[in-house]
Amino acid sequence: MKYMLLVCGDDTADASGMAPVEPWVEELGDRGVRLHGHRLARTADAVTVRVRGGEVLRTDGPFAETKEYVAGFDILECDSLEEAVEAAAKHPVATIGAMEVRPFWEDEDAQGQIRRLDAELTEAARTGDVERAVACYAQDAEAVENGRPHQGAEALRKLFEEAGPVAREVLEFRVHVDESIAFGHALVRTGDRLLRVTTGYRNTGPRWTIVHQHVTEATS
Repeated sequence: MKYMLLVCGDDTADASGMAPVEPWVEELGDRGVRLHGHRLARTADAVTVRVRGGEVLRTDGPFAETKEYVAGFDILECDSLEEAVEAAAKHPVATIGAMEVRPFWEDEDAQGQIRRLDAELTEAARTGDVERAVACYAQDAEAVENGRPHQGAEALRKLFEEAGPVAREVLEFRVHVDESIAFGHALVRTGDRLLRVTTGYRNTGPRWTIVHQHVTEATS
């Protein structure tokens, strides 16, 4: 399960004796526990935005004046909350600040969504539904087939129109998800062709779309 680790610093704390963060990052990265993370600029560089009565209100600075502030974040993949808490306790900032451990929504099944997107593409190819196929891609997506690039929705629409209805059978499909991006590797049979397909996906909020696809003839 994924957890968001909010690293909260303290303006009043003496950080001179704090251990470096890099060993913690390297250890958890090597173990596959830490997936991603980054430091944030100081609160003085923040901008707080509110909308009241249809008017956008912008305030320079943090949401609230407090000695504690979010100094960075890390995304962890752990088997349990206890494991995530243990990882948070080993973060050097925990000795002078605080670590907030918050689980992701459990109903976010990114792999399932991507596999359903691929099934949608298969059905669109089978029926020759061009618009349904194009809807699987981002507007700025690029598809490269045997070295020939097709950039943007219009180029993809033309590509699907030329192909017409075609049986698409996915023989193998592996997906790796990393937050808002994902990569898929598939072995696909279309008609009498056997293809290796590498696909890049992007989560735009409401759904996943294909942003890049590389297709080559499979040699084995």
